[in-house]
Amino acid sequence: MKYVLVTGGVVSGLGKGVTASSIGLILKACGLRVTSIKIDPYLNTDAGTMSPFEHGEVYVLDDGGEVDLDLGNYERFLDIKLTRDNNITTGKIYQSVIDKERRGDYLGKTVQVVPHITDAIQEWVERVAKIPVDGEEGPADVCVIELGGTIGDIESMPFIEALGQFSYRVGAGNFCLIHVSLVPVLSVVGEQKTKPTQHSVRGLRGLGLAPNILACRSTTALDENVKAKLSQFCHVSAENIITLYDVSNIWHIPLLLRDQKAHEAILKVLNLLSVAGEPCLEEWTSRAELYDMLHERVRIAMVGKYTGLSDSYLSVIKALLHASVAQGKKLIVDWVPACDLEPETAKENPDVYNAAWNLLKAADGVLVPGGFGDRGVQGKILATKYARENRIPFLGICLGMQIAVIEFARSVLGLKDANSTEFDPNTKNPCVIFMPEGSTTHMGGTMRLGSRRTYFQVMDCKSAKLYGNRSFIDERHRHRYEVNPNMVMHLENSGLSFTGKDASGQRMEIVELPNHPYFVGVQFHPEFKSRPGKPSALFLGLIAAACGQLDSVLKEDRFSQKIGTGKGGMSNGLKGRPSLVPFYYRVFPTWFAEYQGHYDAVQSSEYGLVIGSLSKGLVHTRKLDSELLYGTASCILQLRYKL
Repeated sequence: MKYVLVTGGVVSGLGKGVTASSIGLILKACGLRVTSIKIDPYLNTDAGTMSPFEHGEVYVLDDGGEVDLDLGNYERFLDIKLTRDNNITTGKIYQSVIDKERRGDYLGKTVQVVPHITDAIQEWVERVAKIPVDGEEGPADVCVIELGGTIGDIESMPFIEALGQFSYRVGAGNFCLIHVSLVPVLSVVGEQKTKPTQHSVRGLRGLGLAPNILACRSTTALDENVKAKLSQFCHVSAENIITLYDVSNIWHIPLLLRDQKAHEAILKVLNLLSVAGEPCLEEWTSRAELYDMLHERVRIAMVGKYTGLSDSYLSVIKALLHASVAQGKKLIVDWVPACDLEPETAKENPDVYNAAWNLLKAADGVLVPGGFGDRGVQGKILATKYARENRIPFLGICLGMQIAVIEFARSVLGLKDANSTEFDPNTKNPCVIFMPEGSTTHMGGTMRLGSRRTYFQVMDCKSAKLYGNRSFIDERHRHRYEVNPNMVMHLENSGLSFTGKDASGQRMEIVELPNHPYFVGVQFHPEFKSRPGKPSALFLGLIAAACGQLDSVLKEDRFSQKIGTGKGGMSNGLKGRPSLVPFYYRVFPTWFAEYQGHYDAVQSSEYGLVIGSLSKGLVHTRKLDSELLYGTASCILQLRYKL
């Protein structure tokens, strides 16, 4: 097993998570199997009880683990499924050591940070690194480890010591340290300053770790003289100093690493140059470039409680982005604080109230995400009512689904006091109730968590069609409350349709309004399984409906299912990689339809004919590079010979 450790210095928020994810992606593109571990030095056992304002969203894994949002980046970039143990916290380590001490495992010895805590950290890393996360048998080739926080933090010290010992144990050829640091540019003089990075590396060396590669965050590419200075003072060769300058979207970060030969530097340190190939990132490159060229906008109003920090809804934003790119649209998210829509705000601050409603009314679609507590609930109900009555595409997630049910009961059934027992324990019409198996005394890890199966009750509905007409789906959950099964019949008799339920048939999972262009609520969190190039079905439906393209997407999904997207589907000539056809077909549906008539005249070697025809259509996108052009031509040829 080879290990890549990513640390950070100078300041937090430099993008270590995206950097670690990009490193993993580029190594995977070289043909290696990759897994990831995130170390968070806080004392919490997990992220489940932390406020989104404190630490961003809580990301949920298949096994029910409530983890740091960086694990979401790893899963999205690498298309893997991690476990709760892939997120190490100080709380988990100390808890495991104390449990051993209570059992007498240490045979009466004095339990200390060194060696017992540091040994526990190393054992955890080695154990988790061997867990397969890509659906294949056996351990991965490389484990990318991200150490949270910055070098010098007190809470990180046991981990720094443990990783220093670990690097010595596994040997120089099996351990690569990449240090992400800041090279600021002072606006007064416009000069790139290396001193913060010098001090950061000096601190890292003083703790027993020496970086093999420096990844320097800056607004622009590092000057050669700056690289030379960093090399001299940080004892890192100039070719191992990488610039991570500001880019238009984070999908360009792996391409920055590739263009600066970062993969070669890593593979050289890990003695893997002879077994790894050149990184194959054609589809990723095309998607990143396409994203930059999109100009036709789609506006989604995000009506939430934590809109002051976008990381609170990071996976939701990413899922919207995946869907909008798949539809060839430029995503605009309008943040609407739910409280600002409420009548109290109209009295206290009319300007804020009017601004919030103007954003909502200007949106092409409305999304109400999950959340806890009663703050902003009335605003969410009003936004949901507006979307329902004005036939605006709507997607409610978790609490958003419960809000949709409450609003329907109040407005359509006439139950003015309909509510959730979370907000009003004494309501006479409890549409949403506390789940019987939930704990009323403990908060952490007591919700209904992880991947659960949903069975479609009706196949002739939008959600079932978007999921490819499957009889069931597996999605991730995180909730304590559910729709009251005793009210389901009353709600359905009035026009609401519960199209998805759990195996018992008593727990409502999906709700729709059949006579609405797109009004869907789900108890689960579909955003957690959305991937670049493989957008979540329900987010794709929302974006398509917001663009007036839902009908074509429903047909298109059947087409994509026919041509295949992975194992057993068509290949793009790259062994083990998914076909590019669904991606290009989704982005360029008009061109595919236009040139279907040309298929019979095309031979497998006649790229020129196809490219010549395509060039006329590609003029409309301003500029597309030759790689994208050839990729599209390749897809057309695949369609001709494989369908």
